Amino acid sequence: MAISIRIPASLRTLTQAKEEVTVDGATVRAALADLDAKFPGFKDRLLDDKGVKRFMNVYLGDEDIRFLDGLDTPVKDGDSLTIVPAIAGGR
Repeated sequence: MAISIRIPASLRTLTQAKEEVTVDGATVRAALADLDAKFPGFKDRLLDDKGVKRFMNVYLGDEDIRFLDGLDTPVKDGDSLTIVPAIAGGR
């Protein structure tokens, strides 16, 4: 299955500046594992022992995977994932 993943600017150093990459997998977990296999370093930046790190967000289409089945959310050919680092701060 071909799944596209949009990469935020802050992580493009891991993808040779590519804004979008294509990976394979039947679940978000498998797609992210393939991303890390193709572009090492993503697992450490995105995941911890509880799942997606607190200040990282992963969307399947417009839905946050935390409100679906998390890393076990199924994906299908042509789906799009987006990685969005949380932004905080300001006054």
